[in-house]
Amino acid sequence: MPQTTEELLRSTTVFRRLSLEDREQLAARSRVLTFPRGTTIFTEGSPSDQIFTIASGRVKIFKMTPAGKDVILEIFGPGDPLGAVAAYEGRPFPASAAALEDTVCVVIPRQAFFALLEERPSLTRGLLLGLTHRLVELTNRLADMSGVRIEPRVARLLLKLADESGREERGGIFIPLALSRQELADMTGTTIETCIRIMSRWGKQEIVRTEKDGFVVLNRAALEDLSQL
Repeated sequence: MPQTTEELLRSTTVFRRLSLEDREQLAARSRVLTFPRGTTIFTEGSPSDQIFTIASGRVKIFKMTPAGKDVILEIFGPGDPLGAVAAYEGRPFPASAAALEDTVCVVIPRQAFFALLEERPSLTRGLLLGLTHRLVELTNRLADMSGVRIEPRVARLLLKLADESGREERGGIFIPLALSRQELADMTGTTIETCIRIMSRWGKQEIVRTEKDGFVVLNRAALEDLSQL
């Protein structure tokens, strides 16, 4: 059964602490948009005139290096906000966002959102708590990428995805996210060649098997050991 906009907002980290009345007021000013796999949601440097919240699907947040290479900063899933900090500050989006799979977002115009904040100060506390949580996670991820060897980075990424979206099937923990080797490399700050070698070796060792629609973690204990190297 399709969810209402209010129900979609209630499922998110940022908005779930709000009162029912506050969420209903937000829902009345929002719309629901669908982005097919591969669609760009917003680009780095574009105006942050809308606040996006993922209702279903997954989105990659990425930046372009001076050398023209995409670096994936994070993958967001159901309940996560996109570009909220930039929208709050009124500055352009600092990174780009694209749908990794068919994705549904609740979209709130920035001006309508701030007008509602002025009308309803009770919105502020829950929003700050949710944003703080997401900022801490992103900061930790950037620190992790700068100080850990490549193989442990890949292991930690797959463990994180398994915890967030994995389910017990196919003889292990299935991660229903079809990331290319290039996307895995971008997310862990390495080259596609290194990523291919690591995933090929893990496949032969029956640690992680790559399938057309995702990954199967066959030996979580071994992957956890690799993450600590």
